[in-house]
Amino acid sequence: MPTAKAAILEEFHEPLRLCEYPLPHSLEHGATLIRTEMAGICGTDVHLWKGELPIKLPVILGHETVGRVEEQDQGEMLDWTGQPLQVGDRVTWNSATSCGECYYCRDKGQPTRCAQRRAYGIGYQSSDAPHFLGGYAEYHFLRPGTTIFKLPEDLPTESVIGAGCALITAIHGVERTGIDPGDTVVVQGAGPVGIAALAVAKDAGAGKIIVVGAPAHRLEMAKTFGADVALNLEELHKPTDRIEAIRDMTGGHGADVVLECVGRPQAVVEGMEMCRDGGKYLVLGHYCDAGPIEFNPHVITRKQLQVFGSWSSEPRHLKRAIDFLATNRQRFPFHEMVTHRFALEDANEALNTTAEWLSAKSVIVPRNT
Repeated sequence: MPTAKAAILEEFHEPLRLCEYPLPHSLEHGATLIRTEMAGICGTDVHLWKGELPIKLPVILGHETVGRVEEQDQGEMLDWTGQPLQVGDRVTWNSATSCGECYYCRDKGQPTRCAQRRAYGIGYQSSDAPHFLGGYAEYHFLRPGTTIFKLPEDLPTESVIGAGCALITAIHGVERTGIDPGDTVVVQGAGPVGIAALAVAKDAGAGKIIVVGAPAHRLEMAKTFGADVALNLEELHKPTDRIEAIRDMTGGHGADVVLECVGRPQAVVEGMEMCRDGGKYLVLGHYCDAGPIEFNPHVITRKQLQVFGSWSSEPRHLKRAIDFLATNRQRFPFHEMVTHRFALEDANEALNTTAEWLSAKSVIVPRNT
């Protein structure tokens, strides 16, 4: 039986191990086998490696993946938009699927809160067949019901992975929060989620966008994506200094909307003070549990804040993201986010490069592509 390589997380905080698993000898109806072309290293992968989400191990990390259809069952296959899928087509997919029948899926219209929802690269143990259920591998198995999208030929793989799950997460979060034309928006964080939120806010008609983050190379990328002001955390060390800087740039009031894209609990306390009275605050960067903080809820009442949370995304958000990338390639050069490429054998170096904020976006490119 043929085998393929994967980098697996067996213990939190420990290096990934390269191993081989057998490829499936046959596919069930509706399943697809993908040859991986590129897998993104998401900040969430770093949090998972640190054990900040209660997942079962071992697991093949990676939930931002592009590949080509290697094999599919003999029936006709269509992508989520109705386009026929054939062997050799370049595709991406939603990392998670929902049941479609439960209280949240059917009654409340919030499938991201489905209790049966499981995500590739997070929710499947690689020790169980079909094994290849994450992006850090030469192949990726897609279960029946996965929402697959055929990619336009003129849309580079680097654009899709450069945007990664960050863009669909930002699209969902801004949709829930709302940005009005002319709003002043603060983005906390200049990583992939922050850059994506910046692009979505800009496209929504924000008047002035201030990005607060570090290091300097990420802030330069933020400027490329249209940030009007980039405040460097390494120069403004104290939260009070950063809050004062935001107020100075907004007539003493604060921003209309603040988008938290950091994943550090302390940023939430700071960010709420950056809002104007009656403003909006979105907590977008806390997919994993980074721990509690001391917080005074009086701030929300006193400032009449509207506070939002947003979890993951739906298939329609991925469709919007692909269209967004196809029509805004020059305006928002997500392909330039891919700054560091690694072979599958160097998955640990790729993960550490992301953990140390050394890259805009690190990716794995298996040698079999």
